[in-house]
Amino acid sequence: MSRIRAVVRMLRGHPFASDAVLAFALAAFVLSEVFTSRDYLTGSRWVYVPLALLMTVPLAWRRRAPLAVVALVMGAFAAQSLILDPTPTPDVELIPALIAVYSVAANAAGWIPFFGGGFSLAAGLIWLGVDDFLLPTVIFGGAWFAGRLVQKRQLYAQAFAERARVLELERDANVRVAAAEERVRIARELHDVVGHSVSVMVVQAGAERLDLGEERPATREALLAIERTGREALAEMSRLLGILRAEGDGLALAPRPSLAQVDALVKTMRDAGLPVELRVEGEGTSLTPSVDVSAYRILQEALTNVVKHAGPARAYVVVRYGGREVELEVIDNGHGPVDGNGPGYGLAGMRERVELHGGTLEAGKGNGGGFTVKARLPLETVPR
Repeated sequence: MSRIRAVVRMLRGHPFASDAVLAFALAAFVLSEVFTSRDYLTGSRWVYVPLALLMTVPLAWRRRAPLAVVALVMGAFAAQSLILDPTPTPDVELIPALIAVYSVAANAAGWIPFFGGGFSLAAGLIWLGVDDFLLPTVIFGGAWFAGRLVQKRQLYAQAFAERARVLELERDANVRVAAAEERVRIARELHDVVGHSVSVMVVQAGAERLDLGEERPATREALLAIERTGREALAEMSRLLGILRAEGDGLALAPRPSLAQVDALVKTMRDAGLPVELRVEGEGTSLTPSVDVSAYRILQEALTNVVKHAGPARAYVVVRYGGREVELEVIDNGHGPVDGNGPGYGLAGMRERVELHGGTLEAGKGNGGGFTVKARLPLETVPR
């Protein structure tokens, strides 16, 4: 069986070779009938043999030149009927004739299939006569329509395969774009957070240096070095990351997103038409700015995906403060994607944020349907 399958795969990969095998097999079959049916085929072999070869051997090129093949095969088919009339012709020659008609309908485009079909019908009428037009019309017309149906199916399959390929490329491109945009947004927020913190350090170092006056010169020099290094760091960070802020971007003027604003976020989603239930577990604590912003953005993106992809649904938000981590969970009962690779490209941004802090993200179909997003971020607290 494995050898047979290997032969089949080889023939499919080399269509000309498979057509050549078919053509020579049919030639041998037709010639065997010519040489073994002398009591029935009483005509001259000088007619039977060359016309049999002309009706079978060209089938090796039935995909490459379907019009020429059907012209040769059906022309020989009709010529044999005219030359030998009323002497009978080999019945098996109908097989290569039908294959030629099928091939021109299945492999040609434009006007060629119709011309080939008409030529074949004319040859069939010559074969049996105009009085018996129904039989050649049914036989050769059926082969022609079968070829057209197969061609349409192949074209549809190719179109669907191309569409699937384009959609896959588009999905990958959208994921990359979403990840890049999310990295830009994270960079902007980190630029604000780190810039604010370093600015406070520089100001405090400068104020402490001025308060010391001329006392403790070594401490004054250390504070001056801190102040100078902080200003240089701010300038370098502005040069590297400031370009990410688009002109007119209002991020610097807006309040920094915070997990403490989750009530306002839930209210916004309710105003947008999404029923949301919020539950906060554990004792809330002040988080580091980057973790705080990331936690808020993860909840925001998860709820946005519910609005976009879940359809009519209800969402449940849980913020759970633990000893070492903060856990965020957004569950809906809608009909969103069944895995994390669906149309919710915001999941790429969530993963970026979670991985930035060494946390974990789980996203997928819930046990009772719908979609679940669960993120865990290390709980790095800051003094109040």
